[in-house]
Amino acid sequence: MKKTLSIIALSIIGFGLVSCKKENKEVQGAETSTTDSAAVTTPADSAVAPVSAETPAAAPASNQPSTSIALSESNFNFGNIKKGDKVEHIYEITNTGTNPLVISEVKPGCGCTVPEFTKEPILPGKKGKITLHFDSTNFDGNVNKFADVYANVDKAPIKLTFTANIQP
Repeated sequence: MKKTLSIIALSIIGFGLVSCKKENKEVQGAETSTTDSAAVTTPADSAVAPVSAETPAAAPASNQPSTSIALSESNFNFGNIKKGDKVEHIYEITNTGTNPLVISEVKPGCGCTVPEFTKEPILPGKKGKITLHFDSTNFDGNVNKFADVYANVDKAPIKLTFTANIQP
């Protein structure tokens, strides 16, 4: 009986860990909409969106003094891509504050998204990059993905999002 319960529990846990692979026509409206201004809202055709507020104590954050940033965009649409394509998008980030900007972590919402980001402090007025790599192998249809950016900004995390329509 204990073995059966253990197997069932492990199966449930394992299913939760691989559920990313089985997402079809994923809709995460809450992840792509603005929430208490922690996410940067940028119309697709606007050039820069400023971000500022206070860093939550529980979030991974730098011990650096706060600064402010502007993003070239916070959402990107890959459009139609073929199943199995590996695509990437670079989000440009500008330090608009007076202290160096330190990106401490970029946490994707799923294992199918891999981040790269500027590791050295970004001086005031200078730019850095956050690149999100996406592997569409395990998806079909429309997908919405995100990554949370933790940095020494007033409102963190900053949510970067992208969408794609995966074609067979």
